Amino acid sequence: MLWTIVVILVILWALGLATHVAGSLIHILLVIALIVAVVRLVQGRL
Repeated sequence: MLWTIVVILVILWALGLATHVAGSLIHILLVIALIVAVVRLVQGRL
């Protein structure tokens, strides 16, 4: 479930960069998703 959210956020972030929509909100969400993903990787919960 978490990986699905991370993938969706990355796709939305890429679309936001391409179309200049959503401003800094999508960047904040992407950073949060990446932090959670890294924490889970470090803890070994793939």
